Amino acid sequence: MMTMQDTDLRLDGNAAAGLLAEVFGTEMTAALGTCATCGATNAFGATMFYVHAPGSVLRCPNCTAVLMCVVRLPDGLVVDIGGVRRIQMA
Repeated sequence: MMTMQDTDLRLDGNAAAGLLAEVFGTEMTAALGTCATCGATNAFGATMFYVHAPGSVLRCPNCTAVLMCVVRLPDGLVVDIGGVRRIQMA
């Protein structure tokens, strides 16, 4: 029996470019986000992006904590950015 690995489900954060632009209204892959869990600062393009869930999830590349979750509903987007301490636009 073949099982899926985490790496089979994970995309590079650059794959989230369209979704991030939809949420923030601008290109965000070069913007820096600081993880609320470990304090690491990385470009959103360097995050780990998962789309095989009820929503799209961006995780910290250092500690794997959830930075952001975006769920598309019929009437719009629900965005949780509770895992991001700070966003610095590049």
